[in-house]
Amino acid sequence: MENQDSKLGFTQFAETWNGRLAMLGFVIGIATEVLTGQGILSQIGLM
Repeated sequence: MENQDSKLGFTQFAETWNGRLAMLGFVIGIATEVLTGQGILSQIGLM
């Protein structure tokens, strides 16, 4: 990494990783629904 700017707060670095992890969580949630046949809320007992 050539750029040694701050990595905390609302920076491009933090927002990029936030977006990547959100996409990963969404894909895992959809895959779990497909494999189990239940929605996320019913899996954790809210429905």
